[in-house]
Amino acid sequence: MIDFARYRGRFAPTPSGPLHFGSLVAALGSYLDARAADGQWLVRIEDIDPPRCPEGAASTILRQLETFGLEWDEAVMWQHTRGDAYQQALDQLVQLGLAYPCSCSRKQWQAFVIYPGWCRDGVCDANKPVAWRLRSDRGERPIRWQDRLFGEQQFDPAELGDVVLKRKDDLWAYQLAVVVDDAEQQITDVVRGLDLLDNTPWQRQLQSALQLPQPRYLHLPLIVTAEGQKLSKQNLAPALAEDEQKVRQQLFQALEALDQAPPQELASEPSATQLHWAVANWSLARLNPTAHRLNPSSPPVGD
Repeated sequence: MIDFARYRGRFAPTPSGPLHFGSLVAALGSYLDARAADGQWLVRIEDIDPPRCPEGAASTILRQLETFGLEWDEAVMWQHTRGDAYQQALDQLVQLGLAYPCSCSRKQWQAFVIYPGWCRDGVCDANKPVAWRLRSDRGERPIRWQDRLFGEQQFDPAELGDVVLKRKDDLWAYQLAVVVDDAEQQITDVVRGLDLLDNTPWQRQLQSALQLPQPRYLHLPLIVTAEGQKLSKQNLAPALAEDEQKVRQQLFQALEALDQAPPQELASEPSATQLHWAVANWSLARLNPTAHRLNPSSPPVGD
């Protein structure tokens, strides 16, 4: 049982490459929210997809967090070690009639907006490998929750489709892993980017089915490029700098991106001083829910 009076937050990056400025904003937001509540802040490495995780990327991420002064409170959790826990959860969902094997390929259903559920009542092709999907048409519908920034949310999981829980290549999928691990780490508050808002209905559906606690959610505004694209590794966002002067600059810029209105003189202070100020002055009320575009007139955050 989770004690919701005792704040426990986390940052859970996929080690597909080094952290960039958008990652820093997400990490910093979750860190400040935890520390301002006198809570604990954990790090989990979501490395369940080895083909996407080059060797050394996870170590780079952990070093980057340390460079920016974002220190975690417990041993890092590594998802690649958690297969038994995920299998136990999947077995439970199968017994409840909420998960089923699916032989369909994306090419077969590409004309549909979401997977049409062809294998719900039996595998279409028993000679093909199968993925395991969540039946989104069962259980509570719609899913409702209160986001701490964006307010009341309501989604019907059936309109989002039967999400994959385990892939055909036997790799675990994000939705199941994140739910099982948040419960294992007793996470009370999930602070992450707005791009994951519409993942929350599946996760709450899984939490309910598996009788797991449901954390509070705070989705942060995204950092986008001048063209309006989410800043990400896929669009070649530059890695964070690691020399002291540029670390100070990037940390200050991240506080500005979180609408915390840091005083200009703080920009030249060491990371520890900036973080001390930021924890003492963290204000959810200041957060602007609109996406933040990188300012091309500012010094490049990745240099």
